Amino acid sequence: MEAVLAELEAALGHCFARAELLVRALTHRSLANERAANEHAPSENITANSEVETEGTGDNERLEFLGDAVLGLVVAEALFLLHPEWQEGELTRVRSQLVSRQHLAEVAAAIDLGSYLRLSRGEDKGGLRRKSTVLSNTMEAVLGALFLDGGLEPVTVFVRRWVMGEAAEQLAEQLRTGAALGNYKSALQEHLQASRAGTPVYRVKSESGPDHRKRFLVEVRLKAADSEAGKPLARGKGSTKKHAEQDAARRALEQLQAAGEKATAQAEVKPRAKKEELAAQ
Repeated sequence: MEAVLAELEAALGHCFARAELLVRALTHRSLANERAANEHAPSENITANSEVETEGTGDNERLEFLGDAVLGLVVAEALFLLHPEWQEGELTRVRSQLVSRQHLAEVAAAIDLGSYLRLSRGEDKGGLRRKSTVLSNTMEAVLGALFLDGGLEPVTVFVRRWVMGEAAEQLAEQLRTGAALGNYKSALQEHLQASRAGTPVYRVKSESGPDHRKRFLVEVRLKAADSEAGKPLARGKGSTKKHAEQDAARRALEQLQAAGEKATAQAEVKPRAKKEELAAQ
């Protein structure tokens, strides 16, 4: 039990003084219900000593409630301090993306939180530990346990590294460039519609990896009016089809914007060169 928890504590960057808090945060209600029905049923997922098991009984839903509130506070404070130039609307938009269930599930996957989740036998066999909703809820519960055990400091350290990190910078860049926050597909469609170039069409080119760690390769093509999907714009990768489509849309949008800036620069150079030629004559 201690060795298993130590691995997760290393990823969290915090050694728990009260190990039962982390055990509780990892306990799904299915296991709590199973044990309520059969007090002596052992857990398949973690072999625990009796002391920690007794203190760690119950599920993680109360900790999930606390973790959600603490996460919102820590992210809000960090954004407030890091970006004094942002107004309320900008702060709210970025915070909502960083604390979203989708993003928290990605953070949970990054630290392999699902492998530590304590489930009933039936739910474990059903693949519940890989579901994004369960992962995001467990991540919130773990943050709640971190807060109770060590206060705001360990939560802040973890959140700044894993929840914010590059994601916060990418979202800040989207604000600067005007891209739709977290929705490159919409931004790409709006760009193409504005230029009357056509509409984007997404196709899965390949899938790889085991079921619990799938990788998708998606291509986005430009479909002109009354024609089949034609010119390929970009390809993207992701752990789900939606993530791969967003990545492909992001790459396509960047290429189109770069091409537009280049064309604008060339258009400005031509008149200037003509004036210099006439002046020389």
